[in-house]
Amino acid sequence: MNLLYWFESIRTPAVTAVMEKITYCGGELVLLAVGIIVFWCISKPCGYYVLSMGFLGTTVNQFMKILCRVPRPWIRDPNFTIVESARADAGGYSFPSGHTQNVFAAFGAPARYLKKAAVVIPCVLIILLTAVSRMYLGVHTLYDVGFSILFGLALMFLLYPLFRDMEERPDNVYVFMILMLLISIAYVVYLECSAFPADVDAENMAEAFKNGYITLGCSLGLPIVFHLDRTMLKFDTKAVWWAQILKVVLGFALIMGIRMGLKPPLTALFHGHAAANGVRYFCMVIFAGSIWPLTFRWFGKLGKKS
Repeated sequence: MNLLYWFESIRTPAVTAVMEKITYCGGELVLLAVGIIVFWCISKPCGYYVLSMGFLGTTVNQFMKILCRVPRPWIRDPNFTIVESARADAGGYSFPSGHTQNVFAAFGAPARYLKKAAVVIPCVLIILLTAVSRMYLGVHTLYDVGFSILFGLALMFLLYPLFRDMEERPDNVYVFMILMLLISIAYVVYLECSAFPADVDAENMAEAFKNGYITLGCSLGLPIVFHLDRTMLKFDTKAVWWAQILKVVLGFALIMGIRMGLKPPLTALFHGHAAANGVRYFCMVIFAGSIWPLTFRWFGKLGKKS
């Protein structure tokens, strides 16, 4: 907590405003956006790498949160104050840091895969600044952030050979994705079947269930997308620059429409159970990986002389 008190003592409105923006780099939407842009427009192996790191990292991160159940800094020490704007995006228990985990997937994977200084340097800066922002804003301790950095590095280096050699050894990717799905299932079963103490915070438990089913839906969708792409779709990522922008803007808008539009009916259908989130995110992954890419042949023809 000493480091957090030091950050609290040096807060200024200007720096706080910057940190409030930087911390969004570790948010869910940024992870999805980066993964989709890379997958649709730059490199499919790298896209699978980003999304796999994100889905597996989030599953393990959430598993650790509910196993350790470490309270947030302002709960552990009522004298400590956080930046209030960060409170709404600090759901669940404190250890480990989910934003730091996400930013490693979103920016660490492309940096490792592409290995270009113009990519690596800004990506490393974003990762480090996002980690610092979580402590500056007062929502995580050094231990929370440090664990996520170490785990993020481990995932980044362990998964890289799988996706580097994806075209030559696709069976290894299949095995990994099935293992990732089994880990997600194990986490949801643990949540549904465990007898948690009566004093477990209800909001934190709700966050654990929500994220558990989200990662389950994503982990179920990704191997289906991978198989359909290899056997049927085989879509090309190439297009002129303005067609790429159009492809991403329209596609991401539709994904967000699915994300928001399916929430009310699925919540009602599942009577408020968190499983609705799993179905919703499964639909998002299938649309992003197998339905929208059906349009890429058309996007690829835009701007070409007939």
